[in-house]
Amino acid sequence: AAFSFAAAAFFPALVLGIFWKRANKAGAWLGMIAGLGVSFYYMATTQVWLRGVFGVTSPIELWYGILPISAGVFGVPLGFAVIILVSLVTPAPRKDIQELVDHVRYPILRGDTVNTIAT
Repeated sequence: AAFSFAAAAFFPALVLGIFWKRANKAGAWLGMIAGLGVSFYYMATTQVWLRGVFGVTSPIELWYGILPISAGVFGVPLGFAVIILVSLVTPAPRKDIQELVDHVRYPILRGDTVNTIAT
């Protein structure tokens, strides 16, 4: 369950933050909240002991037969979708932030100075 929550919250933001220059802070925050939220909702409504904690009385209905421990299956795609949509409708990150994305992906870029230690 912990891995489902962690994956739903962080995986989409991490991947898009590294590999898509257009991803921004608002998209990442909302994507993490949405992914974690849907995973938690699914877990709370289908996991027997959590149903008691939250007072859920409706019958247990598994979505597509997915067990509660795999709730991240729903949170990860939602996280990706929310980050992409929110990032496209909000202002793009500053140019220096977008350049930082290049340096995260490719630590040594053309034109960079490389310091080597002589042995």
